[in-house]
Amino acid sequence: MNALVEVTDLTKVFDVSAPWLNRVLEHKPRQAVHAVDGVSFAIAKGRTLALVGESGCGKSTVARMLVGLYAPTRGTIRFDGQDAQATWRGNGSRALRRRIQMIFQDPYASLNPRWTVHDIVAEPLREHALVRDVHALGERVSVLLEQVGLAAADRVKFPHQFSGGQRQRISIARALATQPEFLVCDEPTSALDVSVQAQVLNIMRDLQRERGLTYLFISHNLAVVRHVSDEVGVMYLGRLVEWADKETLFRAPRHPYTRMLLDAIPDIAMTGRARTPVQGEVPNPLSPPAGCAFHPRCPYADERCSRERPALLEFEGIRVACHAVTEGRIAGRA
Repeated sequence: MNALVEVTDLTKVFDVSAPWLNRVLEHKPRQAVHAVDGVSFAIAKGRTLALVGESGCGKSTVARMLVGLYAPTRGTIRFDGQDAQATWRGNGSRALRRRIQMIFQDPYASLNPRWTVHDIVAEPLREHALVRDVHALGERVSVLLEQVGLAAADRVKFPHQFSGGQRQRISIARALATQPEFLVCDEPTSALDVSVQAQVLNIMRDLQRERGLTYLFISHNLAVVRHVSDEVGVMYLGRLVEWADKETLFRAPRHPYTRMLLDAIPDIAMTGRARTPVQGEVPNPLSPPAGCAFHPRCPYADERCSRERPALLEFEGIRVACHAVTEGRIAGRA
């Protein structure tokens, strides 16, 4: 299958230094955070890639670079074969924005409380001049609302009149208004109740089948990821540490961090398999550990792990960045 989105060596560095005068008076150096550090991946048309990891690992920063909200410090983003960064800066940015849309995490913050649902969903249609006639605009908004399980009569209401799940459906309707090909979903269900999460996820899957949408799905909830994804990338402190198709990753995770994340999921089946809870805390991104960033928390770490950062390598049908795995110090999990 052809790749719709290709990311190569994507890096984002944020300058978090104190103001110049403070640095001079207190003799402090400049400080930088590598929020994303050399991430590469591709997403085929009609497929879903999920990026998972603990808070602060760089997932949302990747999402914001893909939609042009952040400019990468280094690396390239190609969308349907064209350089997306050059397009964002040039005359083609409006056309590209029609093809790429984003669904944000918090449905309570991402909708303008002063606008009616009609105004919210119609905004991208007006902005891109897709529908000019007032009557046709109302009909188009009604169709979009019905596609996400809301009623056409909801057009005249305001966001505060809806529940969290209904608000997120409005956000999805707004994102679909320009008929995009690629949706970046930044934890779109994390603020919702479990039963409502299932409804929203089912709507998103149905829309993907009907429209052939391509998704980047950001989440820290592995149960949700298992439901929606085709491939999974596991991030830790700004880097990809494992990449595999969904079935392989959940059946036989290789990286110790991936195993810890999966072992933290309650064992409903009560299989009796030994489980290792997630140990320790994510290191300070201002002073990450030398070598493998995960080695202070890893039960398989040795001296090499503390001095040499592992590259993301092909290994037995997956991509993994771990010396212990490639050296055979960790046996595969059946």
